[in-house]
Amino acid sequence: MQSELVLGLLFMLLVAPLPVLAGGGDRLTGLPFATRSEVIAPNGMAAASQPLATQVAIDILKQGGSAVDAAIAANATLGLVEPTANGVGGDLFAIVWDAKTQRLYGLNASGRSPYGLTLQQFKELGLTSIPAYGPLPVTVPGCVDGWFELHKRFGRLPMSTILRPATDYARKGFPVTEVIAYYWNRAGRILKEQPNYATTFLPGGQAPKKGDIFKNPDLANTLEIIARDGRDAFYRGELTDIMVSFCKRVGCYLRERDFADHTSTWVEPVSTNYRGYDVWELPPNGQGIAVLQILNLIEPYDLKAMGHNSAEYLHLLIEAKKIAFEDRARFYADMDFADVPVATLISKEYAAKRRALFDPHRASRELAPGDPKLTHDDTIYLTVADKGRNMVSLIQSNYRGFGSGLVPDGLGFGFQDRGELFTLKEGHPNVYEPHKRPFHTIIPAFVTREGKPWLSFGVMGGAMQPQGHVQVLCNLIDFGMNLQEAGDAARFRHSGSSQPTGERMTRGGWVALESGISLEGRRGLAQLGHQVRFVSGGFGGYQAIMYDAKRDVYIGASESRKDGQAAGY
Repeated sequence: MQSELVLGLLFMLLVAPLPVLAGGGDRLTGLPFATRSEVIAPNGMAAASQPLATQVAIDILKQGGSAVDAAIAANATLGLVEPTANGVGGDLFAIVWDAKTQRLYGLNASGRSPYGLTLQQFKELGLTSIPAYGPLPVTVPGCVDGWFELHKRFGRLPMSTILRPATDYARKGFPVTEVIAYYWNRAGRILKEQPNYATTFLPGGQAPKKGDIFKNPDLANTLEIIARDGRDAFYRGELTDIMVSFCKRVGCYLRERDFADHTSTWVEPVSTNYRGYDVWELPPNGQGIAVLQILNLIEPYDLKAMGHNSAEYLHLLIEAKKIAFEDRARFYADMDFADVPVATLISKEYAAKRRALFDPHRASRELAPGDPKLTHDDTIYLTVADKGRNMVSLIQSNYRGFGSGLVPDGLGFGFQDRGELFTLKEGHPNVYEPHKRPFHTIIPAFVTREGKPWLSFGVMGGAMQPQGHVQVLCNLIDFGMNLQEAGDAARFRHSGSSQPTGERMTRGGWVALESGISLEGRRGLAQLGHQVRFVSGGFGGYQAIMYDAKRDVYIGASESRKDGQAAGY
């Protein structure tokens, strides 16, 4: 009797906090779990993967800055406080809702491969794939040009004001947060021998720990030069000379012409309608249209009747992902070099034909890409909305954490290694060529309803991103979760699909499930033939802002798996 009483008290202690944690939801009444309440504010909202960046964005908004001004300020700050994922040596993509014109604008600010490196040179080195680190995967950083393109069209405050918070934190220092400290330590063990990496990012010979104050005066100087002299300082000026001199010394192929010829590209976002919601992504060289393909594949099914994260539901989404990723592996590439049939790939008719590959009773092991002409790691995502009802969805990355590990002399940032995502297979649309954009994983997203803004969101994490976008949208649209619940809900991640770098799926890949998915769901997937694995991470990172037009307020949410924060005013 006494033991039963103790067990009962323990049960009550465990259960009692749940209604508070659920932000208004309660597991006892069957409502979805959430780590915190949504953030609701009338004038502006920001959500980023590190709290200092969110606060910087809010400060810029309060000074009269636009959503784009605040997003640039937050991105610059994240390059300092979260160098494990992004920085001025990486690439950028953005979708902007402009309240004045009542339309969306897309920006592809990804860089291109060096003119001086050819496919033949890779062959002469005996390589069958491009290395992850060092000089060979480095492509031109597109981030800085992306900032200035966005600012030229949508900015209000001067760049000196916008970049000042990041500059101040870089010079005075900031405390490193928990998740970032973990990834910093892991990266340091891999990259410590790369040129200038340890000098810049391993003070005292080791990665900073949680709570340690980290300073980056070199990056502060770089940001001050960019603020003073503009984008040409990076692509045609003082900073270019330093980067090129460094590249010549360490065997990297970037030269003056590569920087001088770099341009960002304004592109038209593309969409599909999913149950009355228009979901918008950017066209390739990114993987955004995979989201639209998956949504088209699953739309005829009654997901709510299947049950959230049931084996039946998970099986459908996993198989739809596999089908779409076969096309991703075969067709997605730089559209200046390849004829990518985007309109057909995202059409309902094409999805209907591809849906025939879905077996509701068995996991597929091998799939072929369709014929549409006939019918990874680490990233930051942020979103900002301003008082004028402008919204920006922005994603930026170095690719593998700190990128290549190469840090130009005295500049305080590392070069990305996005070139790793080319294939060396001749004849493939994504084959390596000089002055070409590689296949890209980072994708911002936006949703409109009846031509009006509804949701700006993203999910970080390589190939997890399309899968994360779809799961969040299903949580919101099919299961009626609120914005925080939709991001906190347990996720799956399928790995092992065919890749744009040439790898083929031959055994169906494998599925990782977060601990919140039931034992019944796990067993059901295994019975359907899926290889289920237990892993502790890699399920993405989510930020989102929703516009409630009826109440004329913003709702914000931030990823519980990261150090991030949503805040408004």
